Amino acid sequence: MTDTTAARRYSLGAMIFHWVIAIAVIVNWRLAENAEHAEAMEDKMAIFADHKALGILILALTLGRLFWRWTHPVPPLPSDLAKWEATLARAVHIIFYVLLIGLPLGGWFANSLAGREIDMFGFFTIPPLPLGENGDLAKSIFGLHATGGSLFIYLIALHILGALKHTFFDKNGGIFRMLPFGKVPG
Repeated sequence: MTDTTAARRYSLGAMIFHWVIAIAVIVNWRLAENAEHAEAMEDKMAIFADHKALGILILALTLGRLFWRWTHPVPPLPSDLAKWEATLARAVHIIFYVLLIGLPLGGWFANSLAGREIDMFGFFTIPPLPLGENGDLAKSIFGLHATGGSLFIYLIALHILGALKHTFFDKNGGIFRMLPFGKVPG
């Protein structure tokens, strides 16, 4: 890879964080969907336990990714983007970070209000925040959490469509900026 290509491509660490978090978010969305459709309450609670643990793991990975981003240069956006495309790309990325941090914290907050700890896949538990119990507020926050999760999935679809557009129509590197292979033109 040439130096100019490397300057337009994300670092390997950023790529790893991106793809691990992306896969974890999609799996967590499917867990939530599966839990909602589980018939037995025991099954629903077991699936939601994995959803909660994965959410906390996503939060930790996101904080690691933000640290990585602050300590490693981010490649500039392709120069052929229209101003609205660059603005939309930046806005979606900011919203991603807000959701990647806000959804797990909101879920922990709501679980705390419901008096529930979070079991981290049987390795350890995260205790409820010292908030006191408030079932009505917990229910409201869980509703916001679900809405935020749905918004996140729509934004992910938009992000994927944008990456595919830039890769195959604009031919400006698109998805290859976040992969260690493929052509990222100058």
